[in-house]
Amino acid sequence: MLRLITILVNSFLMAMQELRVNKLRTFLSLFGITIGIFCIIGVLATVDSLQRKVQSDIQSFGNNTIYIDKWQYGGGADYPWWKYIKRPTPKYEEMKFLQEKSKLAKNICFFASNTATLGFGDNVLNGVNIYGITEEFNQIQTIDIVYGRYVNESDFARGTACAVIGYQNAETLFGYPERAIGKEVSMGGKKIFIVGVIKKQGSSLVGGFNYDECLLISYRLFKSIFEIQQSNPYIMVQAQLQVATTALTDELKGAMRQVRRLSPVSDDDFSLNDVNLLGESIDGFFSQVNAGGWAIAGLSLIVGMFGVANIMFVTVRERTSQIGLKKAIGARRSTILTEFLLESAFLCILGGLIGLLLVWILAQALSAVLPFPIYIAPNIVILALSICIILGIVSGIIPASIASKMDPVVAIRSK
Repeated sequence: MLRLITILVNSFLMAMQELRVNKLRTFLSLFGITIGIFCIIGVLATVDSLQRKVQSDIQSFGNNTIYIDKWQYGGGADYPWWKYIKRPTPKYEEMKFLQEKSKLAKNICFFASNTATLGFGDNVLNGVNIYGITEEFNQIQTIDIVYGRYVNESDFARGTACAVIGYQNAETLFGYPERAIGKEVSMGGKKIFIVGVIKKQGSSLVGGFNYDECLLISYRLFKSIFEIQQSNPYIMVQAQLQVATTALTDELKGAMRQVRRLSPVSDDDFSLNDVNLLGESIDGFFSQVNAGGWAIAGLSLIVGMFGVANIMFVTVRERTSQIGLKKAIGARRSTILTEFLLESAFLCILGGLIGLLLVWILAQALSAVLPFPIYIAPNIVILALSICIILGIVSGIIPASIASKMDPVVAIRSK
């Protein structure tokens, strides 16, 4: 153990001496390693942070949830919108039918949305997202109330003119969100009583629910103000625990065909959109982006590896007499080999640490302007250091092998 520690210390000191004596040469040789680590870790950290944000936004649609809609979610150049636009929209009565028939569903709710103008005193807010929901909506979605309360069972049953308002809307209309509780806002000639404020959510990268700029009201109140069929309605169905969404999809398909009285030869006039499949497609996309990042960084890492190898060849030539003296007083070939390999690894680690520092600076700058924070996960740091160690060993193996095989007499005379 003591011998290993001595070798490690000596290798580290020699690497620092090389950097101190030949600053420019060492820096230029390590520049490829630095840029390579900067590229790959920068891409991995950014993509990882973006992926976490997107997956979090997708999870906001509800875990193990199927969306029954006239539209098939997704898109592309060949999206047959003319096929879907002719389909009937989901109905509240169909939701009630599913609640009675489904054995695999845990929660089912009806959802419709529209936009309206809210007024409070002299303040007017245009284009507010109005969400009409049924009782089990908050069992599928996470609705955190920061002030006041959520819509209760009595409000749902009676269609009471009360609402839960988004944080940003409350801030815009009332100055401070907590002031919204107990106030009345006007909407389409109706007075709506604010009973709660939703906790600030932040922007989403995949669309979906914009809770910061919404007004949540009961379905019965919603339909007294808006035309349901013109309000993009759909049905949300969440699977029970341990029930696969594929099984739930099969059950819902049969129930929807039954309630719509479709013949065996008729095509489905509805779509069953699985949120889990959307997440899987996103993962595939990010895997391709990561592969691109590796390809870009690979060239820089190869260039850096040749630069470090060049340093080690020059170092072996400059220390030939020292190597001879070490071998003359009993140093083993394995000791010489290990010292030079460790020195090469330390140089690569140094270049990698500089690259990590640059990535950290970039992450701080991007976090200030992007709608999600960029952070470098510990596994990415470990990956970076592992790459540096491997590159150091590979680039130093030939020079170290040459040094370890030197004849001590010839090496001493070379001075």
